Amino acid sequence: MLDYFHEGDLVAVLTAQPLDRLLDYKAPEGGCHLGAFVEVPLGPRKVLGVVWGAGQGDYDRSKIRSVIRVLDVAPMRDEMRTFLGRAADYTLTPMHAMLRLATRAPGLGDAPAMRKIYRLGDKEPDRTTAARTKVLEVLRDYGGLAFTLRELAEMAGVGTSVVKGLAKQGVVLEVDAPRDTPYPLLDPDYGGKELSPDQAAGADALRTDLRGDSYGTTLLKGVTGSGKTEVYLEAVAECLRMGRQALVLLPEIALSGEFITRVEARFGARPAEWHSGVTMTERRRCWRMVGQGDAQLIVGARSALFLPFQNLGLIVVDEEHDTSYKQEDGVLYNARDMAVLRAAINGAQVVLASATPSLESWANVETGKYKRLELTSRFGESVMPKMAAIDMRVEDVPGGRWVSPTLRKAIADRLEKGEQSLVFLNRRGYAPITLCRACGHQIGCDDCDARMVEHRFLKRLMCHQCGETKPMPTQCPSCAAEDKLSAVGPGVERMGEEITALFPEARVAVLSSDLYGSARAMKAHIEEIAEGGTDIIIGTQLVAKGHNFPLLTLVGVIDADLGLQGSDLRAAERTFQLMRQVAGRAGRADKPGEALLQTYQPEHAVIRSILAGDEEAFWAAEAAERKAAGVPPYGRMAGIILSGPSVDEVFDLGNAMARQDQALRQIGAQVFGPAPAPIARVRGRHRVRLLVKAEKGAPLQSALARWAGQFRLKGELRMAIDIDPQSFY
Repeated sequence: MLDYFHEGDLVAVLTAQPLDRLLDYKAPEGGCHLGAFVEVPLGPRKVLGVVWGAGQGDYDRSKIRSVIRVLDVAPMRDEMRTFLGRAADYTLTPMHAMLRLATRAPGLGDAPAMRKIYRLGDKEPDRTTAARTKVLEVLRDYGGLAFTLRELAEMAGVGTSVVKGLAKQGVVLEVDAPRDTPYPLLDPDYGGKELSPDQAAGADALRTDLRGDSYGTTLLKGVTGSGKTEVYLEAVAECLRMGRQALVLLPEIALSGEFITRVEARFGARPAEWHSGVTMTERRRCWRMVGQGDAQLIVGARSALFLPFQNLGLIVVDEEHDTSYKQEDGVLYNARDMAVLRAAINGAQVVLASATPSLESWANVETGKYKRLELTSRFGESVMPKMAAIDMRVEDVPGGRWVSPTLRKAIADRLEKGEQSLVFLNRRGYAPITLCRACGHQIGCDDCDARMVEHRFLKRLMCHQCGETKPMPTQCPSCAAEDKLSAVGPGVERMGEEITALFPEARVAVLSSDLYGSARAMKAHIEEIAEGGTDIIIGTQLVAKGHNFPLLTLVGVIDADLGLQGSDLRAAERTFQLMRQVAGRAGRADKPGEALLQTYQPEHAVIRSILAGDEEAFWAAEAAERKAAGVPPYGRMAGIILSGPSVDEVFDLGNAMARQDQALRQIGAQVFGPAPAPIARVRGRHRVRLLVKAEKGAPLQSALARWAGQFRLKGELRMAIDIDPQSFY
């Protein structure tokens, strides 16, 4: 294949516009390389594109327009184009949508230039005002990052004159800087910690794999608190010594603050960050520097996989079992699986780290596809928490209350000792449903079929499906009865009220992602809790994800049975993972921990496995059940979600697809449905699901493409195909 095109040569350009083909253009003056980022005319507009190969030239050449210009960024590498193509084939995503994922940085076409940036100075203002305080708070919250004038003013909610006034006094520094600068060099030999024998053996194995300069995936399994992070940071250090780039994926932005601090302590400088919590200025800098090789380590969310790495040597997927690695809208992909694909193409190593791995990763270890490293003991003096069930069938709990006497006593004991307790709920909000005690009506969302959840702190009802909110009504929307609306079932806010009533002297913190205006505010609150600023933490799944609270010695799970309800094929696996993860928050320093699970089903196999800690027996039993049912990871599945404003039109399409399924029957696949989705209406659109099930080795994607290709979507009908669905709503 040609890798350079002279002026006037035909080139095929992929754009991020919703077109189903490459477009032909003439190479510009000076020519262009294969993979070059270019600006091209499309109708009256100028759009971004990438030179994907030689043009076809299969129509009147005189009508073919020229590339306007080649952008001053590193061309897209061969392995990146291969990755986007294979990811598109696997997920059945149009290439234009894949390119959009790979170019999510503003101003890529801007010429390099100097600009004024603003960062925190060391002087004090001559007088303090509310507006000036807001500016300084933003600069402090972002830990020394620099902003453009407009960005800083907008984030602080003030006029630009406030920032300029502070700059004149030296309180804020105004400096000229290149638009995008390389990141500080990380020193792999700067701050390594002394490792336990377990950790040292694991780090040595990962270093050896990296030196092999080839692809491989390792499952790094270790009990919570065993020091997995220190082990894989040694792999990062080895990767940096070899002059290659490393990527660490985290499931939750709230984790990044604590993690960045650990990276800085280990390598002497901050890494590049890529997630929704960073500014647009930083996002563009990260994208450009990764492409130039001037960012050694990137810490990010799942979309960081689509950055233009120059020499990627290692991808770490921390908490690899976490469901947030699955993108549920737009391009439907699983970052864990895409990390393995990207590494295989780049000849890089993958480390999947988890205390409770996904069954998919466990099965890949069993078949020899992945290696397995195990850390069996907690680091330092900490030991695994004791686990016990509280049988709610014999506890005396008053109506409208959820904390059992046994759990209440355990929390009181911790308060006496000056230790922290965590009360854990598997949900957000004040209560899962709000119903009328007069007529039984449950308040639903106007745009969905989901029930709305009361958020007492916000004084609003919120739909956790589409995000719609409305004020808490005083009368029933159905029967108009006054003051008869009642919250049923506990949510974090209601649990906060109960805990405050039981322990009025205690400092209580409610930790739920709904209650924070920004990721930075949430990170600051988590740091305050870790330093001992709270006695009792009330939290949802957010607190199960890798946070380290040294004073926390008790975890009480209010409703351990909740995840076992419903028809999700991963219900048992997720409950097991979540309970083990949240229990692992207890006793992570030198104080022993205890985890108490309130349950109405103490004899349930999953609850028994959680208490026994016999993970291998649980995985083996779960694997046998899935194998017998022919479901992932021992079979293939795809979810088809049809949606539209007319329920009849959506069902007509679903029925037609179910009837005309020959392309699927040819590979032995079965179609189930159509049926209303569990949440049958979202944002005013009716939703219908079909489920396709096939054997493990079946060529599912090509059959799905032929099957779906028979149907033209008219008007506002939409179809989404989800390969390996993680949720079934």
